[in-house]
Amino acid sequence: MHRNYLIGLLESYHPEDPQEVEMKNALLKFVRGNAMCFERSLEEGHVTASCWLLNCVGSHALLMHHAKIGKWIQPGGHCDGDPDVVAVAMKEAREESGIEKVCLVRPQIFDLDIHVFPAGKDVKEHLHYDVRFLLQAVGDDTLVQNGESNHLLWVGKEDSLPTDSRSIVRMYEKWISLY
Repeated sequence: MHRNYLIGLLESYHPEDPQEVEMKNALLKFVRGNAMCFERSLEEGHVTASCWLLNCVGSHALLMHHAKIGKWIQPGGHCDGDPDVVAVAMKEAREESGIEKVCLVRPQIFDLDIHVFPAGKDVKEHLHYDVRFLLQAVGDDTLVQNGESNHLLWVGKEDSLPTDSRSIVRMYEKWISLY
């Protein structure tokens, strides 16, 4: 599987947002040029996988207030060598929400983002090349907070977002346009 799986997903993804088109091209260049692109040890940056996670009826999406960076973001995380970005996004959704069962709503990429992850105690500032998928809780969507977040929040289609981050707003708008 390695990089070819992600390259195929990226090549078949056609974003409408001009900024996201630029990010797609940069992400493709990064993945093609770095055999270690899924490894956290690649200090310049690495591929991460995340999701726009819907509740079991699709009426709300989950945001988390990230404990380390102090911002509202979607569930997701490092691939740590795993090139199966869908599996990573699903694993991260389960771990960060406490929801045991999630499913892939559609197999295509939902969104892309490249962002700076700030320097921390044991890490230099670096880029996250984030590949995002649309997921949904199956059955019970009761949230269980873990140490990675300060707060978990279901956001409805009529709700105001707790952030003005273009990355989050873009996913919110895509979700609204789908349903």
